[in-house]
Amino acid sequence: MTVDDLGARHLSRGVLAHPLGLHCDVAKGSHSSAYGSPRVGQFLKGLHRAVAEGATLFDTADSYGYGGSERVLGQLSRAYPDLPLQLCSKVGQIRGSSEHPYAGRHIHHQLEQTLDNLYAEQLALYTLDSFDFGPGDRYLGNAIDTMNTFREVESIKAVGMRGPIAPYTASPEEWAAQAERFLYLFRLIKPDVVWAPFNAFTPAVSLEGEDLFSFTARHGVGLVLAAPLAHGLLAGRDEVWISSRAEVGTPPAAMASLMDQVQEGLRVLRTHFGDSPGALTRLALRSSLQRADHCVVVVGFSDEAQVRQNFRCLGDPLTAAELSVVDTVYAQLRAHVQEAVPPSLVKELQA
Repeated sequence: MTVDDLGARHLSRGVLAHPLGLHCDVAKGSHSSAYGSPRVGQFLKGLHRAVAEGATLFDTADSYGYGGSERVLGQLSRAYPDLPLQLCSKVGQIRGSSEHPYAGRHIHHQLEQTLDNLYAEQLALYTLDSFDFGPGDRYLGNAIDTMNTFREVESIKAVGMRGPIAPYTASPEEWAAQAERFLYLFRLIKPDVVWAPFNAFTPAVSLEGEDLFSFTARHGVGLVLAAPLAHGLLAGRDEVWISSRAEVGTPPAAMASLMDQVQEGLRVLRTHFGDSPGALTRLALRSSLQRADHCVVVVGFSDEAQVRQNFRCLGDPLTAAELSVVDTVYAQLRAHVQEAVPPSLVKELQA
């Protein structure tokens, strides 16, 4: 890490961004009408606070509320026409009336709608959000050609693709297959940036004998890391997440076991680092930010207060000894997930 480790980072060609950005899914964790007031009003206040705190990179997707999150973010874009906001979105989940999300001109249509939603003429990053390119990868060539054209005509600055992720319940063979699938697509797509969830519950996947950080650094590819707080669990904010899991029928015993382990891990961290407001958030964000200088971390939020805390709690970099304490606690949480947590819950933690 550099001395001024919170200075702008070079993510890819033409994309310089504050190392902490926002993951903009206004519906995430919401149990009400996600795209109506007062939810949108709170979200917009959070976006404005982020700009005031120095944020420049805002990450969303056309699938978040079928464009709803893009439209809310577009209100921010209209408010700051002279600021160099780095707006990022994704494609590949919405099929609409097309045969496949990557078929024909569907990607063109989605980008046009995304730019309109965001009130923007160009995206900083446009990410292929799925490894499904149809039977026999029928639409892979079209997706690659289309994304490269977007970059050539400067509709986007950088091409992104999702990173690999394997659930703990996968066999070693399934883990290897997931890594190989990613490597196969990576060599063909030649992305500028890889977008991947990363937090205490994220399993490691070996890529040509390296972790994702070393692999992307060697290839000169930037990283966007999402879900660093594991939907609030690592920051001690678990009420909304627990409620959402209960609604979808997560077994109470599995939930109780997981929460016991999480609370014990957080107790150890509080004992070592103190229990001031934002202390746990700082550890989760810093442990992601300090993995590499070529990564930007995007964190979700629900209101202005969360955004303010996320940006103001960062403080100085963690020392090697402090990182070791955090990594040990997080490794224990991963081990518990591997042994005792149902696959459906594991997927939610890692997403």
